[in-house]
Amino acid sequence: MNLQEKKLSSKEIFNGKILHITHDEVELEDGSHAMREIVRHPGGVCVAAIDKDDNLLFVRQFRYPYNEVVLELPAGKLEKGSTPLENGKRELLEETGAVGYSYISLGQVYPTPGYTDEVIHLYACRIRSEGEARPDEGEFLHVERIPFIKATEMVLNNQIFDAKTQIAVLKASALLQSGRI
Repeated sequence: MNLQEKKLSSKEIFNGKILHITHDEVELEDGSHAMREIVRHPGGVCVAAIDKDDNLLFVRQFRYPYNEVVLELPAGKLEKGSTPLENGKRELLEETGAVGYSYISLGQVYPTPGYTDEVIHLYACRIRSEGEARPDEGEFLHVERIPFIKATEMVLNNQIFDAKTQIAVLKASALLQSGRI
């Protein structure tokens, strides 16, 4: 069993500012054909920034697809010409005004592998300094500081719904408890 699919054709059905959607025909392992709708995304980054008192910086922002304000770690999409780490540092500064140091990778996640190729890079860091947030035009955020223990409990009690935030909080929590952050 090789589980591979071979792309036979691809048709672009949407080309937007961030998302590109294709409709692909594939050949399955048994030789039959199937259709795949794929959302192409440049990828993202998420940063668990920890202050000297072991609090995490979060942002609350309105997320239109859910029609609600969502609690998340600072994050954003990858920009061409920059590494994921450079993007993470930029997003942390823009969204919270914080500058981090001692960045460590928490790995990558595939948020929805059934229909998108998006990869989100996760990092943790300590906070060196804090200043004014500089959100992008049209981006409105409220910065919050939450103790690590409380943030972990919020994930476990289903009070934080954002998947990348859940994963980064739990991974960073494990590393913090083991003394690696």
